[in-house]
Amino acid sequence: MHPEFQRFFRWDANQKSRLIESILLGIPLPPIFVSTSGGGEWELVDGLQRVSTLLQLQGLLKDQEGKLVAPLEMSMTEDDLLPALDGLTWESGERALSEAQRRDIKRSRLDVQIIERDSSSQAKYDLFQRLNSYGSQLTTQELRSCLLVSVSPEFFRWVEELASHPAFQNTVQLPEQKEMQQYQLELVLRFLVLHTIDRLAQSELKGFASFLDRRAVKLAQEFPANKDALEDTFKRTFDLIDAQAGENSFRKWNPTLGRFTGAFLNTSFEVIALGLGYLIANGLSHRDDILEAIKSFWVGLPANFATGLSTEVRLTRYVPVGRQLMAAGGVHAEGV
Repeated sequence: MHPEFQRFFRWDANQKSRLIESILLGIPLPPIFVSTSGGGEWELVDGLQRVSTLLQLQGLLKDQEGKLVAPLEMSMTEDDLLPALDGLTWESGERALSEAQRRDIKRSRLDVQIIERDSSSQAKYDLFQRLNSYGSQLTTQELRSCLLVSVSPEFFRWVEELASHPAFQNTVQLPEQKEMQQYQLELVLRFLVLHTIDRLAQSELKGFASFLDRRAVKLAQEFPANKDALEDTFKRTFDLIDAQAGENSFRKWNPTLGRFTGAFLNTSFEVIALGLGYLIANGLSHRDDILEAIKSFWVGLPANFATGLSTEVRLTRYVPVGRQLMAAGGVHAEGV
């Protein structure tokens, strides 16, 4: 189990206790899925929450730094089928599970399904979607992160480093919930993938989540090829934007009020960041008045200009606008 997977272990005490309760009641558990590495080792694909809970119960779960996590203390479940479990631990004096209960847990059956060694990354991703059968569903990006860790932990750590770049963090102001769901990592991947494509075709972008999965996996498989060039473009882009617009970079400019309003907007990110990134990556001249470019984009746009558009339609319509807008001498394209 990759240490990086621990960041996706987010069951609460009730969900963990419910799993242990189910085992003691003799309820069959869904199988876990593992893939076989080139060296014959098993790599956990599906079953993270169950395996982590069982390890934590016995005081064997380690965090990302390799330190043991505090052992699990059982809590009363919503079903209240075994109320006597409340407050019990694996082995801690009078408030410990009995020897018979520990033996029942150790002897319980857990089926393991093995994915063949040559299985594709897509097969692994499809199985990742089975995660959290008992509780909290992972977001699309969290599932994608699991896949990328499986393909290349080094690539995933690099993406996290880019998301921690000060200029990116300052310009991309996300709500706490979005950050918890790793949306900042999706924005990094969107930038890395989309700013390098010369012509965005709506047909190719259809089912955008799957498109981003495929392209991100390709980058992970090729890593560290193009790492330096991609990182240089990423940092130059957000450093330039941050220097002039800061936290207002991807918010809406209201000409009437003469100020920026609202929260982070995807369309603004796709126009400004992807437009400037494309020009920098291709060695093309770009505007120096970034703040004025941002303001000019919003002039004349209706309030609901991107409402109801699918991701692929929005990208094919507005990313080219951004490249034109951010080019040296660029102006806002009317009629979009």
